[in-house]
Amino acid sequence: MPSISQKGQHMPASPIRKLVPFAEAAKKRGTHVLHLNIGQPDIRTPQVALEAIKNMDLAVVEYSHSAGNESYRKGLAAYYNEHGIAITHEQIIITTGGSEALLFGMMACFDAGDEIIIPEPFYANYNSFALSAGVKVVPVRSSIDSGFALPPIEAFRHAITPRTKGILLCNPGNPTGYLYSRSELEALRDLVKENDLFLFSDEVYREFCYDGAEHISAMSLVGIEENVVLIDSVSKRYSMCGARIGAFITRNKELLATALKFAQARLSPPTFGQIAGEAALKTPKSYFEEVISEYKLRRDTLVDGLNSIPGVVCAKPKGAFYCIAQLPIDDSDVFCQWLLEKFEHKGHTVMMAPATGFYSAPEPGRQQVRLAYVLETPKLELAVECLREALSVYPGRLAKGTAQAAVA
Repeated sequence: MPSISQKGQHMPASPIRKLVPFAEAAKKRGTHVLHLNIGQPDIRTPQVALEAIKNMDLAVVEYSHSAGNESYRKGLAAYYNEHGIAITHEQIIITTGGSEALLFGMMACFDAGDEIIIPEPFYANYNSFALSAGVKVVPVRSSIDSGFALPPIEAFRHAITPRTKGILLCNPGNPTGYLYSRSELEALRDLVKENDLFLFSDEVYREFCYDGAEHISAMSLVGIEENVVLIDSVSKRYSMCGARIGAFITRNKELLATALKFAQARLSPPTFGQIAGEAALKTPKSYFEEVISEYKLRRDTLVDGLNSIPGVVCAKPKGAFYCIAQLPIDDSDVFCQWLLEKFEHKGHTVMMAPATGFYSAPEPGRQQVRLAYVLETPKLELAVECLREALSVYPGRLAKGTAQAAVA
């Protein structure tokens, strides 16, 4: 029998989705699963986008330009300019989700064996994209003690080698919800300029900032205009995860032309998704005001609830809709599976993502989980109640003071 490729064998399973079979089995047993494992909001998609799909008048569903429909790119450029990001539609390539945008960027910027520095914990699929592109991820670890603030610049400087070609940020962050400050970004800007690196900035959660905090785009950093690659998506902004529409944006003409060659190889981005994405640009401001207010309430419900459980530590994020919680457990993969296989409370259990998959190696996430506060507050309150009960009976619970030592 032919052997599977080394790349295929090393491709990691998604920590967000790998427990799905256990969740399905729990549901078949009659247990209600509270899904906090995945960033799939229950927020309604804007009506203007839904109406655009319903009222399409197409005789033929044809290819678009490989960079995406011009009318959509012009609409996106106007959106970015309204947010202080001065670009033109010719600096945008529409992609099949933000995932494809990041993969195009890695393939266009890096050769096999080149290195990209990423603050960890980071979005699990960054590992997968890097492996697909033959790129080595070099982690620089942040800490729950600082709320996952940007690690010291010296840690980045120490990680740079002759093979380092870029740095990747998610701002606000998935899985931490951390929102980088202007001073943090400017410190990175200076390092990027000094070493002539690419700076990839994944900003798909731009709209979701709380407590008066302001989102600063990497595209606004002066002095590295040719170095920055902006990754974006409609998935979370408009609660349109299934549309699979993202964007690759750069002012670097050579890089844009190179990325377009990869876009041409896959022909074009999805037609229906582009129609929905373009229509979503007309979403009223009130939509975001309501959504942000709702997410802030959910954040406070979940994070405050988690911190009320003995032995649990959870930093309060200022953006996105995720948090990382440190639990008094032996192994987050085992615990998350145990919740689905062997635990229920009043007919309910909780599905979470083990944080082992959000690090470059599993050990730092062994006592941590990622939770997405994408459910209504009564369900989040129930989830906290379930976790409180689960931790009181879990056979792999660690003694007080042991959990912190285990991840040190």
